[in-house]
Amino acid sequence: MNIYVSNLSFAVQDEDLREFFTEYGEVSSAKVIMDKFTNRSKGFGFVEMPDDAAAQKAIAELDGGIVEGRAIKVMIAKPREERSNNKPSFSKSRW
Repeated sequence: MNIYVSNLSFAVQDEDLREFFTEYGEVSSAKVIMDKFTNRSKGFGFVEMPDDAAAQKAIAELDGGIVEGRAIKVMIAKPREERSNNKPSFSKSRW
């Protein structure tokens, strides 16, 4: 199960995120998302857990928990939506 974790302290790193969840079961991956320009945390990340029951328990128990003075939000990650380029489309004809 893919889990979304938000409102992370900017000091939290991948290893820290992994540690929060290993208490509940095996963690396949843990990744804090970084800004590609500043190389600073964006304050959220993703955790992958192969056991859905363990993942559900982690979500239930960690959601709203305080980590480094911040109440984190933990939920099942939603599939990524396609981004539109938000550019207006113009036809080649002029009216």
